[in-house]
Amino acid sequence: MRERAEEDALGTVMVPEDAYYGAQTRRALDNFPVSGFSFPPSFIRALGLVKKAAAMVNRDLGLLDADLAEAVIEAAREVADGRLDGQFVLDVFQTGSGTSTNMNANEVIAGRANEILTGRRGGKSPVHPNDHVNKGQSSNDVIPSVIHIAALLTLRRRLIPSLEALHRSLNEKALEFAGVLKIGRTHLQDAVPMSLGQEFSGYARQVELAIERVKRIEPALGELALGGTAIGTGLNTHPEFAGRVIAVIARETGCPFREAVNHFEAQAAQDAAVEAGGALKTVAVSLAKIANDLRWLASGPRCGLGEINLPSLQPGSSIMPGKVNPVIPEVVLQVAAQVIGNDAAVTFGAQAGNFELNTMLPLIAHNLLQSVELLSSAASLFASKCVAGITANREKSASNIERSLMLSTYLVPAIGYDRASAVAREAHRTGKTIREVVLEQGLMSPERIDDLLGKIPIA
Repeated sequence: MRERAEEDALGTVMVPEDAYYGAQTRRALDNFPVSGFSFPPSFIRALGLVKKAAAMVNRDLGLLDADLAEAVIEAAREVADGRLDGQFVLDVFQTGSGTSTNMNANEVIAGRANEILTGRRGGKSPVHPNDHVNKGQSSNDVIPSVIHIAALLTLRRRLIPSLEALHRSLNEKALEFAGVLKIGRTHLQDAVPMSLGQEFSGYARQVELAIERVKRIEPALGELALGGTAIGTGLNTHPEFAGRVIAVIARETGCPFREAVNHFEAQAAQDAAVEAGGALKTVAVSLAKIANDLRWLASGPRCGLGEINLPSLQPGSSIMPGKVNPVIPEVVLQVAAQVIGNDAAVTFGAQAGNFELNTMLPLIAHNLLQSVELLSSAASLFASKCVAGITANREKSASNIERSLMLSTYLVPAIGYDRASAVAREAHRTGKTIREVVLEQGLMSPERIDDLLGKIPIA
């Protein structure tokens, strides 16, 4: 590999000839452990968007030469469009402010801008990574802002649409199964009858509420730390810089981003990320409850509950022919477990806001954005590959109801609780149905018991 020599404050370092980044990125790359985790595209593209907007505003404020600014804007646009993703080479686990990745972006954008202007890739002239690309900024206000931008954009563009698709699919099944009677269950024991549609309506409502919860975190993520620079005082930045940059970002994304009310809070704390992580955890728990119920309802097919049929996606066993497993619900359950763990990591990271800066920003970014992406993919998959193909096993559900001892509950208004309990015990002892015991004991006429057992509410 051909390399070129570049210098930073610590001396000379060799950089690959085909790299846009420079010495600072290379030094970080050589010294950080490689976990295999890198920042997701949503983060890198939000970072490019911030750099592009900053260059536009610095140009308009007369702080950046127009020709240099245009080259920086074009290079940053390429980052925001994902065309330079391969140049972002650093591990998530780095300096806690995210300075290394901010400088990676500064060097890549400067290196590409220099290529646009001179035909020579990389370097610090005529565009300098710090003096021009990073003008009016600090890693300490850029990285918290990028976390918010990437999270909010991904919520709007990926997670909410995926949850809406899942809600529609569950709601359609609630309507489709409205007339399918089945036994309800509490404590994993038989309870009174209900309709399968009612059961699915509960799932649909859970997802509807999940969407509302996700939307409620948008205002908190809409506050951006840009303008605070090093510690929140706004040192070395134009007083109009933050407001103008954020206005550009809001216009280009269609999201209501605004300058933080208090820059010291915005840089020292990550409470909005904790709030977002908690909402995502709640969504994960909701999806896990639904997925687990569907596994149980489809258990069998002959020796389990077997009240619904899940789509068959792949052979379920390498040794048992004909076995089909609840693949997608199990995917959702694993995603939920990961998101719950990610929330714990975000929470732990956010408590590291010592004095004027949080020093676990990369950890927070990685876990929060991974949760959004995982839930987006899982909800979409759940809707299209599982819920949409569910069918009801009407015969099994009807048989379960007829054999249930809890039908005795419907007898209470006519014969009282104690006598109804005796009927249930006798049915359990003999293996007979509630209907059969009532008729054998002459407790009421066939018409009367039909009338009582026909009062199952399914609307």
